[in-house]
Amino acid sequence: MQIPAVALAAPGAAPDPKQTAKLVKASSDFEALLIGQMMRSARESSAPDDSGEDEGGEGNSSLMELSEQQFSMALANSGGLGIGKMIVTGLTKYANR
Repeated sequence: MQIPAVALAAPGAAPDPKQTAKLVKASSDFEALLIGQMMRSARESSAPDDSGEDEGGEGNSSLMELSEQQFSMALANSGGLGIGKMIVTGLTKYANR
């Protein structure tokens, strides 16, 4: 995720690299969760309702969930939808008031 090196610090103070890394990681993880939820909702809304299970059964469902999770993490780490960047920017502005 391409986010400027900022941290929660007093105005004019040097950014703390550890704090910045934690903030970027947390915002990226949060965005991955949101993307994963959107993908799961889309899959569940398009699944057939006749038997309650996919053709592949429980194994196919678990594999699909794992692939959605990995894809959402990769997408969020590469910039995703920009939600993580907005979170970091918002928290940084609020903390530096």
